[in-house]
Amino acid sequence: MTKNMTEGKPFRLILQFAVPLLIGNLLQQTYNIIDAAIVGRVLGTNALAAIGSTSSVQFMVLGFCIGTCTGFGIPVAKEFGAGKLEKMREYIFHAMLLALGVAVVLTISCALLCPWILHILSVPAEIYRDAYRYQLVIFLGIPFTILYNLMSSILRSVGDSRTPFVFLAISTILNIGLDFFCILVLKWGCAGAAIATITAQALSGIMCVIFVWKKVTILKPAARNCVVEANKIKNLLLMGLPMGLQFSITAIGSMVMQSANNSLGSVCVSGFTAGMRIKQFLMCPYDAIGSAVSVFCGQNLGAGKTQRIRTGIRDALIIAVGYSIIAGIIMIVFGRNLSLLFVSKKAVDVLDASAKYLRYMGYFFWCLALLNICRMSVQGLGFSGRAIFSGVTEMVARCVVSLGFVSHYGYTAICCADQTAWAMACLYIVPMCYICVKKIYNIS
Repeated sequence: MTKNMTEGKPFRLILQFAVPLLIGNLLQQTYNIIDAAIVGRVLGTNALAAIGSTSSVQFMVLGFCIGTCTGFGIPVAKEFGAGKLEKMREYIFHAMLLALGVAVVLTISCALLCPWILHILSVPAEIYRDAYRYQLVIFLGIPFTILYNLMSSILRSVGDSRTPFVFLAISTILNIGLDFFCILVLKWGCAGAAIATITAQALSGIMCVIFVWKKVTILKPAARNCVVEANKIKNLLLMGLPMGLQFSITAIGSMVMQSANNSLGSVCVSGFTAGMRIKQFLMCPYDAIGSAVSVFCGQNLGAGKTQRIRTGIRDALIIAVGYSIIAGIIMIVFGRNLSLLFVSKKAVDVLDASAKYLRYMGYFFWCLALLNICRMSVQGLGFSGRAIFSGVTEMVARCVVSLGFVSHYGYTAICCADQTAWAMACLYIVPMCYICVKKIYNIS
């Protein structure tokens, strides 16, 4: 079930690793699209706006969970690449222990702060009730989100990207079925969409645990591996927290941007939500290639093969930038037609808003390719603290555009906020990636 990425052609290895991740991400985003389509067409544009009005805070909280779990996998990948399996299992035990603590703290905190969060986001009164119910259920499901992402991160760290995909595929199919059942049959509205998501997420996480414990014994900590060590906790936190905070810091800028957009009215909120769903779908390859290059860097760093790291990063950039050109053209040319998946053709204003958001996005989608690959490479090399500054740059850029330009340029400023953030972050992370690779090469 494991795969050693320290031997063989980097281009082929990265693609082989990324493909299952990509298909899994596409399935997940397909579910998100179907979910939004069901909500928008069955419950109406206000319900769609209610779900979309809280997307930035979901990105912040769930992104922290995903980033932290991904960071916990870096020491695992490094020890696996070095062939130190006992030490690898010790890190797995400590990662599970820390993940449990993160789950408890985040679930309680977010559930209690949910009304305050919606107030900060300036959620319109007409959609507040649905937004609150949807968001509260998502927060209560945080432990399941962490469970799946931790187990997936551990499996990917040892080169297995196929198994998490299989369980995610099962989860996605179940999710779609539960969506129809909870919304159309039980009439639970927006809360039903959230319940369907959390139930499916729980199932995929539990299946991952059972699979690892019964089939991948190399990852199963023995009693001798389950001794708490402060240095391992420290190493995991130094990897996990910066990656989690990077997502959260980036999301703070997105929250400011969404709050500014929410103040423009439900038309802009609905258009932004529809466009964002399409953008997230088209971003899936970036996540897959980024995860692949991060694991590739981690394993080869552990094996001391620094020249392969350079080659792997270069190949990943070629793949990502090539894809970004195609995706950008799709956004520019077909954005309005794709928005019809979520919005009735009668809602002309909403369609116009969604198409404008996607058109502006398409011209600069290549910036996100550079940002994501370079950032994940820096993290995979163990420099999570340096990578986090790119998230700070994104946050500042989004805040400046949202607070300084939305009042004058309205929705047009919202459509330019992400691109500005990506471009500013690239000015930092691209040369930093070069510096980190050079440092590793000199040390070896």
